[in-house]
Amino acid sequence: MDEHQSQATTAAEMREAVRALLRVLDPEQVRVLRAGPARLDAPELTEWTYLPGSRPGLPTEGLDGRRRAAVDALLDAAHSAPGAELARGAIEVERHRRASAGAAGADRYWVRLLGDPDGDGPWAWRMNGHHLAVHVLVTAAGIRVTPHFVGAEPAHITDGPQAGRRLLGPEEDLARELVSGLDAGRRAKAVFSTAPPDDILTRADPFADPDLLPTGLPYADMTPAQRRLLERLVRRYLDRAPAAYARECWSDTVARGLDLLSFAWAGGRAPGDRHYYCVRGPDLLIEYDNTQDGGNHAHSVWRHVRHDWGADLLRAHYSEQHG
Repeated sequence: MDEHQSQATTAAEMREAVRALLRVLDPEQVRVLRAGPARLDAPELTEWTYLPGSRPGLPTEGLDGRRRAAVDALLDAAHSAPGAELARGAIEVERHRRASAGAAGADRYWVRLLGDPDGDGPWAWRMNGHHLAVHVLVTAAGIRVTPHFVGAEPAHITDGPQAGRRLLGPEEDLARELVSGLDAGRRAKAVFSTAPPDDILTRADPFADPDLLPTGLPYADMTPAQRRLLERLVRRYLDRAPAAYARECWSDTVARGLDLLSFAWAGGRAPGDRHYYCVRGPDLLIEYDNTQDGGNHAHSVWRHVRHDWGADLLRAHYSEQHG
């Protein structure tokens, strides 16, 4: 099976998951789920946030068990197995945060369906809430899944049923291993500040600007072992996506040239220190920070300069349609 067929299979599975959700919702819930602009390139559809607060769409708060199970199945369909575990984990860590603050209650996330998954045109769906932002676009030419954001507050849970959990532990540990293994000369290029920024630098920008990120240490200037660590770190983020799309993104990165990747770090290197890192490439942007709450509140985001919001696929679709 080639990559296009693999992505078509992923899209079909996602379509079935949407249909299953629509079957269990009542008419008013379907109306709220589907409320949105007719065109998927409408500017309002690039507005997003990973902060607490309400979003457009169908709230998961108040959904009964079978309806929430259908939402969870849709969330799973947009990810690989490890990616789904990470996305669900953001929700589980958020439950711990609320319980620790004495504000236990229903999950507050919002789901939107845009376009017609049974038609021939592009369609999309998204799920957003505090520390989780999943954006999916599907056309006959493929799927897109960025911007993709996962956060964890706390980054390291020390009490309760989830004690010991570090949701974004691998994302943190791989980067720390990389920066800690650099010699003085390479570290001087990679570490751009002793004081990390308070948040990811691209924030919730509709379209990410690579020039916001420091250049850092180029892949070309790394040793073979350091290059392998950087590759593992990048693939850790890409592998959040369904396998076919993750392979496409990695193949594109390799084709563009791994020498165009770079890694930058700010802050302390010891576990528990406040810190930040980013990986920058021609298309690929990755950011991670663990700076708030004394270095126990993590954010991670994967952006794609051409693919965010499915902009490239939408552009091709609307060009063909009007041609």
